[in-house]
Amino acid sequence: MIGAIEAGGTKFVCGIGNDQGEILDQTLFPTGTPEETLAQAVRFFRGKPMEAIGVGSFGPIDLDPGSSTYGYITTTPKENWRQFDFVGALRKQFQVPIGFDTDVNAAALGESVLGAAKGLGSCLYMTVGTGIGAGTVAEGKLIHGMQHPEMGHILVKRHPEDHFQGICPYHGDCLEGLASRPALEKRWGKRGYQLELTHKAWEIEAYYIAQTVVTFILILSPKKIIVGGGIMKQRHLFPLIREQVQFLLNGYVQQEEVIKAVENYIVPPALGDCSGLYGALMLGRQAKCGSEAG
Repeated sequence: MIGAIEAGGTKFVCGIGNDQGEILDQTLFPTGTPEETLAQAVRFFRGKPMEAIGVGSFGPIDLDPGSSTYGYITTTPKENWRQFDFVGALRKQFQVPIGFDTDVNAAALGESVLGAAKGLGSCLYMTVGTGIGAGTVAEGKLIHGMQHPEMGHILVKRHPEDHFQGICPYHGDCLEGLASRPALEKRWGKRGYQLELTHKAWEIEAYYIAQTVVTFILILSPKKIIVGGGIMKQRHLFPLIREQVQFLLNGYVQQEEVIKAVENYIVPPALGDCSGLYGALMLGRQAKCGSEAG
């Protein structure tokens, strides 16, 4: 049995599952202070015979095992969680291996092992919601470097009819500053579901997401691109994004996935809203296997 935590900025989802990727029980609760939120998680897991725990967390987080702050949530906008020792707090309660990564990396791993990219060994998962982030699996492994990738903050070319300033406190009009849910709502004064399908908002949204997808195709060349998050529940965005991706690439990438079968290449998550939870389960499985190998 393996524990799984999808630690989001607005909600926590905790689950218990097995090596085969089956979630057997789960619970959901709002993200409060670290103390009260972890207490709820501990209550859910207490007494369950877990061999490991996997955590996919909002960030930024420290993923360097050699760092003194490994396992911490670091410079998050959520003040109560800044410099919080997430992994350390779990280790005080549970003496099992802990797999720890970003929520989007967890979702990418879940979709790679169990979802839309199963069997491909390569995919990119992007979430477009309260924030924007992305995680990548390449040759079966999650991508890390100096820190975890922060793909939601790439700079994009502005839509010629968009004069919105952007809301990112660090970069203003980066991708997240222009295309996240709060940006869309502030620009138009309405929630996404309140906007008609033909509203200009969707053309502009697709324009920014498509630029991002093209950038990821050219840099990372993933075998599948999965786009989830609250904004992408507006499924009419997918055709707009696919069309704009083909337009921007202009035939440069001569792969059938992009030219002829783009509707099967840029897709919603097969695991629905549970990509992160299943990915956390896989992180736990990896931690368990690594511990056994050691």
